Amino acid sequence: MQTRFEHYAATSMMGCKDSPPRTNGELFFDDSWESRAFGIAIALAKKGHYEWEDFRQQLITSIAEWESEHELDDPSWSYYQRWLLALERLTLASELITPDELEELTLAIAQSAET
Repeated sequence: MQTRFEHYAATSMMGCKDSPPRTNGELFFDDSWESRAFGIAIALAKKGHYEWEDFRQQLITSIAEWESEHELDDPSWSYYQRWLLALERLTLASELITPDELEELTLAIAQSAET
């Protein structure tokens, strides 16, 4: 069940350029890591580690960077890759994680995916 904050976070982006993918009005995730990244970003904002609007602005920046380097119909587009980049940048800027910790965790996740 969504709390007020989760509902606010998910709906505050509706109709905006940074709006998450939806199918039949429901949030849509291709892979389980996408829903986890979505949930982590919301949970950290809800716990007060950063403002939700700061995350949204970081996401908008991430999307704009991709668009400036790619054709809009480029099949390599991944909304949640941009979401993850925004989350990584904000958690680093907020000092929730160090660059070394992020690298270690990323490597561990990549290695576990290979097995």
